[in-house]
Amino acid sequence: MPGTDHDIVISGGGVAGLSAAALFGTAGFRVLCVDPAPPVTERDAAGSDLRTTAFLQPAQALLDRAGLWPRLAPHAAELRTMRIVDAGGEAPEPRLVRDFNSSDISGRPFGWNLPNWLLRREMVSRLDELPNVDFRPGTGTRALFTRESEARVTLDDGQITRCKLVIAADGRASPMRRAAGIDVSTTRYGQKALAFAVTHPIPHDNVSTEIHRSGGPFTLVPLPDHEGLPSSAVVWMEDGPEALRLAGIPVPEFEAEMSARSAHLYGPLTLASRRSVWPIITQVAKRMSGQRVALVAEAAHVVPPIGAQGLNMSLADMRALLELAEAAPARLGDGAMMDAYHRQRHAEVCARAAGIDLLNRASQMHARPLRDARAMGLNAIYSLAPVRRAMMQMGLGARD
Repeated sequence: MPGTDHDIVISGGGVAGLSAAALFGTAGFRVLCVDPAPPVTERDAAGSDLRTTAFLQPAQALLDRAGLWPRLAPHAAELRTMRIVDAGGEAPEPRLVRDFNSSDISGRPFGWNLPNWLLRREMVSRLDELPNVDFRPGTGTRALFTRESEARVTLDDGQITRCKLVIAADGRASPMRRAAGIDVSTTRYGQKALAFAVTHPIPHDNVSTEIHRSGGPFTLVPLPDHEGLPSSAVVWMEDGPEALRLAGIPVPEFEAEMSARSAHLYGPLTLASRRSVWPIITQVAKRMSGQRVALVAEAAHVVPPIGAQGLNMSLADMRALLELAEAAPARLGDGAMMDAYHRQRHAEVCARAAGIDLLNRASQMHARPLRDARAMGLNAIYSLAPVRRAMMQMGLGARD
């Protein structure tokens, strides 16, 4: 596109921004991707993201299209069963266990789980293979000026770059979203999540297990073996003060408490990483787009980590945006394209955020009668096969 420095500028070099750079770069667009913080690509390095991402079937197909999946597949743990456990009785023991098996709807796994630090490593390597992608870690965005024909992005090194489309993948406090004047609605729960890895003596058998008691779910997601032992990534959601207490107690005490909270389903858990703490909110942008700007990922929507929806919603954003861009590349980033993107994604994002909000509130319940009602609801859903299959398809975000 003559007269511009790049077709697309991506603000944000996290997992979402790197995915977008690989996807649009592979499709032939000239891409600049910037992030003020260089990606941490080693598990035990300071600042590494110890969370994991479960890529569901539609997301995996998009990663394959971006040339990423051949790099990621050798490191991925398959998710073939999603197990929901209610341990909301008097003691933290399983009183209801329900499995959602991928074989009920497909011959493939529900998804594949990968550590976020490893995703960054492999995605950066993929960008190195793409001559039309310029990735500049250590450089952020400072200002945005748009008009009908183009956008101008000022970087924090003072350079001004011109493009047809700005993709804001720069997080829940997105500077590009603010520069575009797009507001958000935010719900706070008083919750935080601890993220860490564990080993355990009982194999996970490719089962992702979500245990409900109070404060939020305790979720174990399969990882490849670590030092010869079965391993899982854990996201433990709790009321804020309790999460901070757990993050600070000595390791032996923490291991005892997390093993009890896991209902001992995989035997005693051993901490296999440092602990990190993340705030839990729901946040949805009032619009998915502005003039020459498209919001994706946490710049557009933040949801509690339930049902592996977060990054899979983000990749659905990118799929919609790419389809619009490839359908009319000469109109990349124009008003009609941005309006179409908003229409395609915003209603679905709002609906999914509302559904996850309800699930999270149910998982927080402390009062026994409410926890009993939650268990009855879960049992009712599982007992109706058509409802169970429909919920699995909705969770995957699969399109007809």
